[in-house]
Amino acid sequence: MSAETLEGRRPSAARTRVLDTAARLFYREGVHTVGIDRIIAEADVAKATFYKHFPSKDDLVRAYVTEQSARQRAAAATMQADSPREKLMGIFAFMCEFGAGPTYRGCPFVNTAAEYPDPGHPVRQAITEYRRWVRDLYRDLLAADGHPDAERTADILLLLRDGLVVGFDLDDPARVRAALLEALDRVLGG
Repeated sequence: MSAETLEGRRPSAARTRVLDTAARLFYREGVHTVGIDRIIAEADVAKATFYKHFPSKDDLVRAYVTEQSARQRAAAATMQADSPREKLMGIFAFMCEFGAGPTYRGCPFVNTAAEYPDPGHPVRQAITEYRRWVRDLYRDLLAADGHPDAERTADILLLLRDGLVVGFDLDDPARVRAALLEALDRVLGG
């Protein structure tokens, strides 16, 4: 995270362009296939500007993961629902809509984790932090809804989420959605 973000100031326009360009390219083509020179060229920034904000490509990838996490956290925070259960169902419904779309290329966290196999690497640690947040969100929604085993069920929902994000990439979206709805009904007890 840059000093700008830590101090509460808005990130510079150049930093935002680099991060947006990297996010687009990383998601579409993969992290390791996209070089820094290409990101610099497409973001239209000087090499020195890039390195001012991201001392290494791994710093950029970690920022990418952190930014994707922040976007998902914001989306979940603003999602309106009448009950915790409806919010949980809404989260999965949103995933189904996105996963069935023509631009879907899998989960950015799963895709990036595949390219960073070392669980101690800072990029993987950022992914682990995101996954912890997702699991805790599920647990908190389940508990607020009065589920009798929110802890274990949150683990099951995280595994279901993992299968969902891969399934949409490999299988027929309509079948994945139907299987998801049945699985949620079984896991959540109707």
